[in-house]
Amino acid sequence: MRVFVIDDEEHILQETTELMREASEGAEIRSFHRAAAALDAIREGDRPDVVFSDIEMPGISGLEFAVRLKTISPETRIVFTTGYEQYAVEAFRIKAHGYLMKPLTIQSLRDELDYVPEMRKTSQDKLIVRCFGYFDVYWRGKPVIFGRKQSKELLAYLIDRRGAACTANEIALALWETEGTEKAEHNRLRVLLSDLRSTLKKIGMEEALIREHRELAIRTDMIDCDYFRMLEGDMDAVNAYHGEYMKEYSWAELTNARLEFQSKNSE
Repeated sequence: MRVFVIDDEEHILQETTELMREASEGAEIRSFHRAAAALDAIREGDRPDVVFSDIEMPGISGLEFAVRLKTISPETRIVFTTGYEQYAVEAFRIKAHGYLMKPLTIQSLRDELDYVPEMRKTSQDKLIVRCFGYFDVYWRGKPVIFGRKQSKELLAYLIDRRGAACTANEIALALWETEGTEKAEHNRLRVLLSDLRSTLKKIGMEEALIREHRELAIRTDMIDCDYFRMLEGDMDAVNAYHGEYMKEYSWAELTNARLEFQSKNSE
């Protein structure tokens, strides 16, 4: 289990970190004086299972941190640690997983940690895909680096299709707004497919890509994706959607419109 602790007061940060070590045997713990530093670490691929954060802090407050956290790492749980009761309503409005009053105790921390789901081996062996906001891909906590921007876009399009087989013409129409009938377009697609296969092969995930009968698809059972989980009704994924889906790709606007409609109707 990976745990982040955030508090702007040095002595409280040290005290909470020590209590956390006693409450969570074997946990990896990182401490931060500022929420901005914790967000930077998460964006770089260090994804905690749970964050224990103060609320009143200079710069980014704990409440603002929680909102940003749900965008970049929706599976991470957030527990507030504070000396003030008045933030409780707002904390739970933004779907915090816990609200602990200071002074903290080993038992109160342990009780919160008991609610953190155990890391499943299957999830560790899946490609982590984030579609809400910008499209990003991670493998075991680190961003996947693509040789070409459009090979990443090709993967994004296959994710958007949720395992449905795609023809070369469909892909060309989405990525380049052409019918893909010319030889140059087919050659272009072969280059991107080769690059995508090479990228996935480097991390041992080449089997996630399926090519049969001149059609291309992705194996959804090898993908852990916020978009997929939202459609399945996962509340953490539902709460992570804020009206933006693969916003760098124009062809994703139709899916985003459907998600917005679904989100508004579920409120």
